[in-house]
Amino acid sequence: SVTVGGVAATSVVVVSATSITAVTPAGTAGAKSVAITTVGGTATLTNAFTYVVPAPTITAVTPTSGSTLGGTLITITGTNLTGATSVRVGGIAATAENVTSTTTMTAVTPAGTAGAKSVAVTTAGGTATLTNAFTYVVPAPTITSVTPTSGSTIGGTSITITGTNFVAGTTSVTVGGVAATAENVTSTTTMTAVTPAGTAGAKSVAVTTAGGTATLTNAFQYLTYPSWATVLEGIPNAAVVTDVSLRAAITATNRPWRVRDNGTLIEMLLVPPGTFMMGAAANDTGQQPNELPQHQVTLTNAFYLGKTEVTQAVWLAETGAIPSFFTGNTSRPVETVSWGSCQSFCTTAGLRLPTEAEWEYSCRADTTTPQYGVAADIAWCTANAGGTTHPVGTKLPNALGLYDTIGNVYEHTSDYYGAYAAGSVTNPTGPATGTTRSARGTGFSSSAAGARAAFRQEASMTSTPNNRGFRVARNP
Repeated sequence: SVTVGGVAATSVVVVSATSITAVTPAGTAGAKSVAITTVGGTATLTNAFTYVVPAPTITAVTPTSGSTLGGTLITITGTNLTGATSVRVGGIAATAENVTSTTTMTAVTPAGTAGAKSVAVTTAGGTATLTNAFTYVVPAPTITSVTPTSGSTIGGTSITITGTNFVAGTTSVTVGGVAATAENVTSTTTMTAVTPAGTAGAKSVAVTTAGGTATLTNAFQYLTYPSWATVLEGIPNAAVVTDVSLRAAITATNRPWRVRDNGTLIEMLLVPPGTFMMGAAANDTGQQPNELPQHQVTLTNAFYLGKTEVTQAVWLAETGAIPSFFTGNTSRPVETVSWGSCQSFCTTAGLRLPTEAEWEYSCRADTTTPQYGVAADIAWCTANAGGTTHPVGTKLPNALGLYDTIGNVYEHTSDYYGAYAAGSVTNPTGPATGTTRSARGTGFSSSAAGARAAFRQEASMTSTPNNRGFRVARNP
């Protein structure tokens, strides 16, 4: 037998008494002793054969291109790849190197700059390089979302854009075709920017990198913010404004949905323009003569309306006193207030009372039934109120997000009380003159059956009953 470095050789052939051939086994690098064993014993020649690690070669890299962000799994084919200690792409170390055979290995590319790069494999036998074997390509960006989805026409809204393939230092953002500012790429999937000034309406947001431009259509809506209010929510919340057509109508106004009046801190919701049938329908079994005839009303202008009836807390803050009969909780609606005192409150605060048509349109919120829900769920009335008012906003709202439009307290409107017009009208404001006003909404002393959207009450302008309050309105 023949051994090299203690490992048996193969294909041993005795050529003559003085000559033998054999094929070396695999071995580790370095000088090795060769031993020959016969029946007569073993002869060894120290350091007679030196193992040398063969230099690697590279014949191909696949795929031949990938993202500048790195992360492309490449397969390298060649020879003598066993024991590879590193792979470099464009001089930068790759990761996850894995030798699957002497002729094949894989690795994951590092991040790199755009262009063709050499791939190098290093083993103990040396380094093999394949010039321009892999090309870095800047990947095209994508946009999946923009938040918030709305902001002021004056600009200055900080938006967060999510997507893919955002590249720091080479990314620009436009909103409606106008360059945003303060672009900041926080990761390959997230970046921020500040909107420029723009015109009211939905606008596309575009992100441009060296890899191309991604556009998300109508991703951001410019809204005309009121100077007198703080915007709480720009776009209507679907969980609150449950009617799809109402949400679309509100959004189409290009005005913020939910605001807080800066003077009184009253929260107000936008009511969009629209057309409805005002008064009691023919099949409304509770109809009263003063609710007829039912007639078509068109309101051409959006307006803001108090989310709730005006509370005792708000009245106290503005006037310094609480005139209400029912006290103990300032979240109750203010009552025992005359039409004149409510009108004075509104004038001082820059607000107004809604017209009777605005009130009923807002109460109905695109419904045509006598009530917009089950009376016990939406209204404080004789069946559940216990003969008293209750804190506002504790029953279910209507589809516009307004609370207590039916029940709790009647609400003053700006209209003089009088008969309805017989035909269709646009933006009605009631009779030109009169001695009494129209109150709407019913109160805690009303029956459940009488708590209806069409119900009207003739109200003295000076009387102060404990079941009558008000809700404020304001033009945008």
